[in-house]
Amino acid sequence: MDKSIIQLVDELPADNITVKVLKALDYVAPGEWNNLVGFDNNIRAITGESDAKVIQKIRDRAVALYYDPQNGYQSAIKVYQIIDKADTAMATAALANKVGEKIGFLSFLSNLTPKADVTQSIDLALKIAVEIIAFCKLNGIPQPNPQQFANSLANNYQNASLMRMIALVCIDGILPLGPDFLAKIQSVISGADTSAVAQNPVFLAVNNSLPGNNPTDKLGFINQSFNSVQGWMNSLVSKTGITPQSISSHLGNFIQIADDNLDFVAAFLDQTTNYYEHTGIQTVARSVILQAYTLVKEEIKQEAQKPIQDVSSAAKSDNTQYTVSKTVEIWDGDEEDWYQGTIEKIQGDQFYIHYLGYGSSYDEWVGEDDIRTRDLRSADDNGYAVGQKVKCWDDDQEAWYSATIQQIQGHQYFLRYIGYDSSYDEWVDSDEIR
Repeated sequence: MDKSIIQLVDELPADNITVKVLKALDYVAPGEWNNLVGFDNNIRAITGESDAKVIQKIRDRAVALYYDPQNGYQSAIKVYQIIDKADTAMATAALANKVGEKIGFLSFLSNLTPKADVTQSIDLALKIAVEIIAFCKLNGIPQPNPQQFANSLANNYQNASLMRMIALVCIDGILPLGPDFLAKIQSVISGADTSAVAQNPVFLAVNNSLPGNNPTDKLGFINQSFNSVQGWMNSLVSKTGITPQSISSHLGNFIQIADDNLDFVAAFLDQTTNYYEHTGIQTVARSVILQAYTLVKEEIKQEAQKPIQDVSSAAKSDNTQYTVSKTVEIWDGDEEDWYQGTIEKIQGDQFYIHYLGYGSSYDEWVGEDDIRTRDLRSADDNGYAVGQKVKCWDDDQEAWYSATIQQIQGHQYFLRYIGYDSSYDEWVDSDEIR
């Protein structure tokens, strides 16, 4: 299973060369970008919520939304990752994670080769194309639409999304190509040979994500993408007065730079930063958190309007799985085991449980994901039956996931994970489930 959005955000570095570069570029849009790391920290910062239960609801809903292929969140993350991996193939982990003293950049000159203007121009144009693709996936736009993206870029882009585009202009445009970078790129891509573009390593990496049936169609989309944002990039440079020297000056706070080797600086940053992936994860996290928060608020509102059902109230219909007074099993995440209890009250998908053999001080509300019914009459020697809900341990995520048993063969069980499509179905051994 791919990493969840929670794991991706939790693993974002608080400080490395990528973060230092983005902070150095803050002068272009002061205060626009904050390096938010940690998923719960993102929830608090983005929504203003501090209630632990609400934050947990947002976490749970965000994970489900992220894995739903109809939302495009995973697809957006993948294109951000692909474009950066293709552009940093020569990076060294030790250098990329250096966070201490000022970096002696000059000592790396012999190992760096600046990209030719043609290659650099195509790479920048491809990053714009990828940004448009990711934007459309995040906003439910069926096909990549450069004009809709350009309108949003001019009017709505902010936070990590805006910083990513600023970094693109500075690191991939002005530093390696100079102040007239827009004219150079326009000249290159408008007269580019299709076969040459098709051999570009970055193009090959993102080829499957680009719209079009052949390289000519794809190059046409790349041209259209660049043309749609030329005006915005030109306006950004004009309004802020960005120059190679001003960028160099701010980067000079942590890299030893000489003004006559800015193309080498660009090559160095190409190989040691992943600002597209870093800010891309932050963009996706913000989007999925806001969607989850909207749904959770509506859910809380609806739950508050529902009458609480208790033992004295009318029970649910006979064909409802969970009813007041019914004996169920409840999952204890700390003990990693199921305990018996009875349902005392029901409110929406929340159940007030009294644990058998325990005093009322242990009574608590639990979600439907953590309760189950169990018919031991149809169970196998391990106590499991087809259709039964279980918890399955995932070593990669270090978490328990809810699933239902679809088939049983000896001591192996074929599971379908609750909230996931059939592509995640798998066989597991009995010692992996509870």
